Amino acid sequence: MDATLQFIPIMIVGFAASLGLTPLTRQIAMRLGVTAAPNKRNIHASHMPLMGGAAIYVAFVVSILLFSPPAYLVELGAIVAGSTLLAWIGYLDDRKDLSPRIRLLVMTIAAIVVTFAGVQIRLFGTPLIDIPLTLFWIVAIINAVNWIDNMDGLAAGTSAITSGFFLFIAVTQGQILVSMLAAAIFGSAIGFLTYNFNPSSTFMGDMGAYTLGFVLAILAIKLQFAVQPLSVTWMIPIFVLALPVLDINLAILTRIAEGRSPMQAGKDHVSHRVMSIGFSQRQTLFILYGFSILFGLIAVVVSQVTPQLALTIGLFSLGVMGFMFILLVFIRRKYQQNM
Repeated sequence: MDATLQFIPIMIVGFAASLGLTPLTRQIAMRLGVTAAPNKRNIHASHMPLMGGAAIYVAFVVSILLFSPPAYLVELGAIVAGSTLLAWIGYLDDRKDLSPRIRLLVMTIAAIVVTFAGVQIRLFGTPLIDIPLTLFWIVAIINAVNWIDNMDGLAAGTSAITSGFFLFIAVTQGQILVSMLAAAIFGSAIGFLTYNFNPSSTFMGDMGAYTLGFVLAILAIKLQFAVQPLSVTWMIPIFVLALPVLDINLAILTRIAEGRSPMQAGKDHVSHRVMSIGFSQRQTLFILYGFSILFGLIAVVVSQVTPQLALTIGLFSLGVMGFMFILLVFIRRKYQQNM
């Protein structure tokens, strides 16, 4: 319990800063004309202010800088630098709709910065494979979180849930840096969600989605385990991030199968498919929250039980995710033929 309590001040600062700054960013967005028009991906029907992500970014950085111990200065400095770069390019994209190539280039640069500061996947034991895999993972999760930002409260709420599970698991493993980052992003996401929950009064835009995705990708990489073998632990971050991982794979494969560009926006995400069955926005939101919580709990169980049982539970859960993928493909074919 004492280990958990030491991260509460970080959560409080992140929450308070995000809660206090979000109304200000809403005013600034309206004055600058940085708003989101209805489009092929989002569900809203009117223009919405699009700078709530600035509150998330500032709250995260402030809460980290106030409580950062010198031992993690290099990694935290790289994370703040990468977050700053992504927040800036996100702001420019929200204003000017940058090309996918520019966005992917900047995401890759941010990933390179933290990779060479020590944030690396060490799955195969050789930098020739592990470094490209690290870059791919970070860029993929940034986009995955950005893509689920298509419904009031979905990206912010999912990020809060996933960071909460990362925090719990990191505390049980005695990982200070991961716990700090998770606590900061949890508080920042919850503070913003106060204004973003359906019906939303503001959106986070790419500034917020890029920041959240970047930090969540890093949490997944930095999470380590004292007892569980690598054959089990690689699954744990996937379960914590189950919704964005499922959604980005589903959207990309759907677009390729339908002869569209993977970067072309459309109502082909998990949220759109669930709503097409007949659920309201709020019902869909709670269903997807429940999905994230369920797989977060599975991740906790897999991290705690014996390796043999963990492997069995993990493989079964991956099978469930595969079944849900197939079910969502069927839903699109049956209910979304004309979308």
